[in-house]
Amino acid sequence: MPRASTSFLPPIALEAGSGVPIYQQLSEWFRRAIADGQLRPGQRVPSTRSLATELRVSRLPVLSAYEQLLAEGYLQSFVGAGTRVAPSIPTAAPKPSRPRLAAVPVARRDATRRVAQRVATMRAPEQTWLDSQGAFRVGLPALEHFPSALWAKLLNRHARAPSTESLVYGDPRGCPLLREAIADYLGAVRAVRVDAAQVLITTGSQQGVQICAHALLDAGDRAWLEDPGYPGARQAFGTIGARIVPVPVDQEGLDVAEGIRRAPDARLVYTSPSHQFPLGMTLSAARRMQLLRWAARADAWVVEDDYDSEYRFGGRPVASLQGLDTEERVIYVGTFSKVMFPSLRLGYLVVPKDLVGAFAACRDALDTCTAALPQLAMNDFIREGHFARHIRRMRVLYAERRAALVASIRTHLPEQLEVIGAEAGMQLVALLPSDIDDIALSRRAAQVGVSARPLSPCYAEPPARGGLILGYGGADARALDEAVRRLKSCL
Repeated sequence: MPRASTSFLPPIALEAGSGVPIYQQLSEWFRRAIADGQLRPGQRVPSTRSLATELRVSRLPVLSAYEQLLAEGYLQSFVGAGTRVAPSIPTAAPKPSRPRLAAVPVARRDATRRVAQRVATMRAPEQTWLDSQGAFRVGLPALEHFPSALWAKLLNRHARAPSTESLVYGDPRGCPLLREAIADYLGAVRAVRVDAAQVLITTGSQQGVQICAHALLDAGDRAWLEDPGYPGARQAFGTIGARIVPVPVDQEGLDVAEGIRRAPDARLVYTSPSHQFPLGMTLSAARRMQLLRWAARADAWVVEDDYDSEYRFGGRPVASLQGLDTEERVIYVGTFSKVMFPSLRLGYLVVPKDLVGAFAACRDALDTCTAALPQLAMNDFIREGHFARHIRRMRVLYAERRAALVASIRTHLPEQLEVIGAEAGMQLVALLPSDIDDIALSRRAAQVGVSARPLSPCYAEPPARGGLILGYGGADARALDEAVRRLKSCL
């Protein structure tokens, strides 16, 4: 018989003054736990000695209880494998008695039970495109090109001999070493005005947006959101009771003048100026200055989501909006998920100095701190030059994959799909004819293994034309071409 590890038992409550012998109480408890499924067939139970020690009773009543259960067939004993729950409950064994309980009305399970109203803002629409990890999956990088062995080596470096600081609750702002590395990187590459004291490590960019919502807005405050825009931002700000003001985007990005017309008293603006999600345009220089001037006059905050700024293939790099801000109105949100791998769940905020305390308090309240070992490994990945090399390799690879996808669309679907957006990031938008339902098309594509995300759920109101958001980071040219062919069959 193979050796089985001992599982934890549910709590055993003994009543010393009840008049019922201890061995009978134990026997009854085991029968009921086995009958109710709390103890699984084949599960190993503690030895009589260890159970007696745990319960602080003599070993004799435990021995008596085990002998009774063995005789009834509830337990089985094996040489070298200890005592375990029998594979099935014996039909001839006495049934465990149950205490009589007063009748308590129980809500019907088929009835709608009350939950918080904010849950409605958290529920995402049907997401059939998430069923596949293949071509067109949005946010999926080229995992086969990630230096996994190197990353494992960096993790092991800190896991083999961990410091005390890496094993206890950490600073809610994050690991100081990683914050310094991020500050140096953003200052050099993104022209962000930052020192390490302004950086907060988050569990991904989504948590960064949630912290902004909690730290900057009260229920009822107005917040501009790009329309179309990132649904996760709509959830984050809607959850805390903010009044969402959809502001349209055009070829120059967020229409600042329209935002002022719709809500001049807004407290916050959420925008992705370097590569607008999902349409892909860049906020023009004139509108950047217009937005910053309005924010300073209105005492409003600007949340800049720079989610995939590392990947720009055509034209000159675009500096961050935060780097132009002289009034410290911009909170910068970044993430490593697009460069590294999504499950890493490491992001960061750059916060004006006078807001660091408030943001740190919100970070602490939401989930205390981010795990230390991935932070330490990420610091090494940046400091030793691996991060920059990986970005350079991926920038070339994603440019090639984008070009391959555009060429395949032009070959197979030139009349049905119109590609829009700048040559940047890891996805593009393909607009559909006005008579095609992008959600229905996405659902049909999922049935043939194609992860095509519909565009219309990114709008506050149904758009005149739907479209598809097609990720190309996680698939090579052949897989992308095959996915386009399958998409054509769905159309």
